Amino acid sequence: MRLLFAALLLPFIAGAATAGDLAAAVGREIRAILPADGIGGAAVAVRIDGRTLFFNYGWADVADKRPITSDSLFNIASLRKLFEATVIAQAVQQGELGLDDPVADHVSELAQGGTIRRVTIGQLATYTSGLLLRQDYEPWPDWGYTFPEFISTLNAWKPERDLEPGQEHIYTHAGYVLLQLVLERRFAMPISDLLEQRLLIPLGLASTVLPLRGEDGRAQLSPALMRRVVQGYGQDGAAIGAPGDQQGYYHFPGTGQMFSSARDLATFLAAHLGDVPEHAAFLPAMKLTQHPVVPYGPRSWQALAWEINHETDPPIVEKVAGLNNTSGYVGMMPAKKLGIVILANRGSQPANAVGRRMLADLARR
Repeated sequence: MRLLFAALLLPFIAGAATAGDLAAAVGREIRAILPADGIGGAAVAVRIDGRTLFFNYGWADVADKRPITSDSLFNIASLRKLFEATVIAQAVQQGELGLDDPVADHVSELAQGGTIRRVTIGQLATYTSGLLLRQDYEPWPDWGYTFPEFISTLNAWKPERDLEPGQEHIYTHAGYVLLQLVLERRFAMPISDLLEQRLLIPLGLASTVLPLRGEDGRAQLSPALMRRVVQGYGQDGAAIGAPGDQQGYYHFPGTGQMFSSARDLATFLAAHLGDVPEHAAFLPAMKLTQHPVVPYGPRSWQALAWEINHETDPPIVEKVAGLNNTSGYVGMMPAKKLGIVILANRGSQPANAVGRRMLADLARR
C-alpha cells in the first residue's frame, strides 16, 4: 500500500518526543483505517502542548492521483452537530435561548402537535427527546421529507414505549434537523448564514462550509473549494458519488452535510481546549457543550452533541461521524490539553477506536 505522509509545523514537541516520534506513533495507529488496497486515505491533526501537527496519508482521489493534504475537504457528516451545539450554547449563555424552551415556542407549526410540544431544546441537543424517525436507523429507507412532510410527521409523532420526552437517550439525526429550524426561526436567518456569522468567520474557518445540495446530489461549492474535495469510497473501495456528494433524507435548505478540513477542525478543537487566546470569548459556551448531562452507558455521558467517554483517565470528550463514503472523529482530553482530528474518505472505518488509542497514548507520554 502506498502511503503519502506529511508532518507540518513542529520540529519538536515540547517536553520530550520529537515530531518524528509522534509521526511514527500516529502512523502505527492510522493503518487501521488505511485499507490494504490503497484506495482512499486520511488526514490527521494532533493538538499537543498548545501546537498542532498534521499528518496526511493516501489519496484524495485515486483516479487522479491527488494526495490528501491538511486542506483537503471532507464531508464531515455528524461532526456538523458540534457546530450547531456550540451556537446553541452561545445563545443560552447570552440569554437568547433556554435549554428548557419547548421547541414549539420557536417553530410555531408544532403548536398543533402532540408529544412534540413537550420536547425541549436541551432534550434535542442531548438526544433525550425520544424522537426517532425511520431515517435514523438501519436498514436505511429510500425516501425522505419535504419541509411540510417533516412538520406533519413531527406533529403526529409518538415516542416508543409511551415514554415521556427526557426519559430515554436515543441517538437521532432528526432531532438536530429540528434544532436547525429552531435556530433559523430564533435568529431569522438560514442556518448556513448563522453558523458563518457566529462561528466560522470569527474562528477563521474559511474552509468550513454548509453548502446547498444541488439537483445532482452534490454540494454547491465554489470551483476553488470543489477542487479540494476528496472522492468518497465505500468500505469495499468502490467510489460512492462524485466529489462533493451530499446525502440526506431532508429535502429542504440547510439540511445537507458540512464540508471541512483537518486544518479547520484543528482550529475548532483548539478553541474548545481553550488554547487560542484570541478565541477566549467562545470558551464559556464551548465548555457548556462539554458538560455531561445524562449517562447512557456504564462509562459514557452525553453532553451537547459531545459524548464523554470515561474508559480512560482523564476522560475523552469526543464525537464520531460517518456515512457510507466518509469516516470522521474529533476527540480531546481537556484536562491534558490534548486533541485529535481524523478524517477519512472511506466509509465504515473505526476512526473512533484509532483516535481513542492515540489520545490514551499521548496522555501517557
